[in-house]
Amino acid sequence: MKKLLTIGALAVIIFAAVSCHKNTVTPAGTVTLDLPAGDYHYFSTRFSDSSGNARATLGRVLFYDGHLSLNNTISCASCHKQSLGFADNVAASVGYAGRLTKRNSKGILNIAGIDSFYRPELVSNPGKALFWDGRVNILKSLVSRPITNHVEMGIDDLDALAAKLSALSFYPPLFQKAYGSPEVTPAKISESISAFMAAIRSNNSKFDQYLQNNPGILNAQEYQGMVLFNTKYNCSGCHHPGTQLYTFSDIIDIGLDQTYSDIGAGAVNNISSNDGKFVVPSLSNVALTAPYMHDGRFKTLDEVLDHYSHGIKNSPNLDPIFLNADSTTLQMNIPSQEKAAIIAFLNTLTDYTTINDVKFSNPFKVK
Repeated sequence: MKKLLTIGALAVIIFAAVSCHKNTVTPAGTVTLDLPAGDYHYFSTRFSDSSGNARATLGRVLFYDGHLSLNNTISCASCHKQSLGFADNVAASVGYAGRLTKRNSKGILNIAGIDSFYRPELVSNPGKALFWDGRVNILKSLVSRPITNHVEMGIDDLDALAAKLSALSFYPPLFQKAYGSPEVTPAKISESISAFMAAIRSNNSKFDQYLQNNPGILNAQEYQGMVLFNTKYNCSGCHHPGTQLYTFSDIIDIGLDQTYSDIGAGAVNNISSNDGKFVVPSLSNVALTAPYMHDGRFKTLDEVLDHYSHGIKNSPNLDPIFLNADSTTLQMNIPSQEKAAIIAFLNTLTDYTTINDVKFSNPFKVK
């Protein structure tokens, strides 16, 4: 059954309504929340507990809802688009007031690993370094940061946000199903969005199928690129194959700038030896997540490989992996044929199942 809401440019007018009745149309038009009668299965269930799927469903609605911003215009999905591997296709995303964010929006596939079970500790216990500068390592703590950021979504009172959402007719039933109570709270908002994000897993790319005992699926060029990636150029030194190349944990300086314009992790703890260091991003769906680096400076994978080929700067905190034995800066000098092979391999990391899966899509339909 469809439930209806109306988003206005200057006001949001909510009328109590039964299903299949439209609210008054405001200048922004009518938007329909279209959830299926049955449940999507985001997680396998343990015992008889299905709360994970209910919380992920609620989180999906919240993830795509512009009401989480101050002026009802920006959602989490505004900067994390499903078709782009849940990244953005601009160097700096646009916030609720039209201001540009400081850094490129990272993809969030496999942000909580690829566990198929819903476990509360996935979102509430310390894990991988998050954000470009690694400022938090708890997924539930990540969620509130963009919402309360003065550029991104602009909310300065999470309790007021909870009250705003509770006035929307479709939220109390969703919270009731997920938590056994219709009460909307900041903690539930964070946890349910985190549950949805934890559910966004990518494990059906061509490379995943190769790892799942299908060695013939890679063509000769892709296979050559994989070998070059793992051996000659040691890309796997940072993008670890043991984690299916889905790396979030390492924080390093890759020699982007001789003089730092953004000190990255150094600003988190005021330790100068961390200046210029950023979290190694996931390569899941990397062919879709351009532009690249924390500031989106590289528009293509070809430009990224050009950096490693001949553009590494001897920056103050350059990681030792980019230094020769005599401490000079490493330049890989990748031939064009080998560069093409590496890019062909990186294209095998695209998971078309995830980017087209309806359960991760926008549940709001414009009428």
